[in-house]
Amino acid sequence: MTDTRGPQPQYEGYVAGPLPGEREPAPGQAGPYHPPQAYPSPPGGTQGGRPQGQQGGVPGVSAAQASRKPRTGARTTPRTRKARLRVAKADPWSVMKVSFLLSIALGICTVVASAVLWMVMDAMGVFNTVGGTISEATGSTEGSGFDLQSFLSLPRVLIFTSVIAVIDVVLATALATLGAFIYNLSAGFVGGVELTLAEDE
Repeated sequence: MTDTRGPQPQYEGYVAGPLPGEREPAPGQAGPYHPPQAYPSPPGGTQGGRPQGQQGGVPGVSAAQASRKPRTGARTTPRTRKARLRVAKADPWSVMKVSFLLSIALGICTVVASAVLWMVMDAMGVFNTVGGTISEATGSTEGSGFDLQSFLSLPRVLIFTSVIAVIDVVLATALATLGAFIYNLSAGFVGGVELTLAEDE
């Protein structure tokens, strides 16, 4: 075969030049390579990849701005949280225990109040005055009338008050327990009593 393309031009610079591995480095690249930076480094240096003046990783916020307090004229009113709840069921056993204790306390208060009231009235002479009037009104020639002071003595008053207190304890406990059952039945139909609770400001 014959070459019909004729003489080809010779690229002397390419042929005579050194290979890529044999080239000498440029004069300005003696050290390690540093990529160009878009923004210059801050004068205070960096700490952990962030400027020393920045805190919490928030860009553009200095220490003075981060510790800045709110204005004195600004009013910060806390919002009061509210919760709407519903009493769906009342436990009859717990209602019975609570009503029993409360009725016992009420009975003791009744007995003590009756004793104090009797002593105050006796010191004021109410029984003597009223008793004398009743004795004169009910008396006759054959005998004296009704003796109110002996009938309303302190032991009799305390016994009578104690009986009333015991009856009150039994009735209050039974009525409260029955009321809990009735409330549970009615709450099944209407949903119960709704309450709105709020936090103390």
